[in-house]
Amino acid sequence: MLSVTACGYRVGGQGASLPTEIKVIAVPAFENRTPWMRLEQRLTAAVMQEFIHRSRYRVVGKEQDADAVLRGAVTSATTTPVIFAPETGRASAVQVAVRVSVELRDRRTRATLYANRDFVFREQYEISSDLDSFFEERDPALDRLARDFAASLVSAVLENF
Repeated sequence: MLSVTACGYRVGGQGASLPTEIKVIAVPAFENRTPWMRLEQRLTAAVMQEFIHRSRYRVVGKEQDADAVLRGAVTSATTTPVIFAPETGRASAVQVAVRVSVELRDRRTRATLYANRDFVFREQYEISSDLDSFFEERDPALDRLARDFAASLVSAVLENF
């Protein structure tokens, strides 16, 4: 068992690839370049929560209070039906694809600590065939999407993928 830890194995998402002087990360509101209203708000809030839950960093919204700043811009968001109900021919599952340009910079040195100009997140979600509940499911689905996206992004930043 001792040899396993000596080889560098660790739990994913728990890495410390950022410089040790980084203690506070600002996550200002992402920019939204899509027609999906308030998508950037959900993604920004989810990313902040994910950093709080999975890292040792303090997370703030204002740049001047931080050692590093994570900026993001949602560049596209699409849905594609992937499974159809045989009895109705309607979509019963969709794939959501969100593209975000993200960059984490050290405020003091201006060095780029992490950057991905085309961070793509794809996830499949089931949708209800009941038209009355379809629109009620949209907000919870977008919340799940934001949480899943944030987990992927924060892992990438912490592990420097």
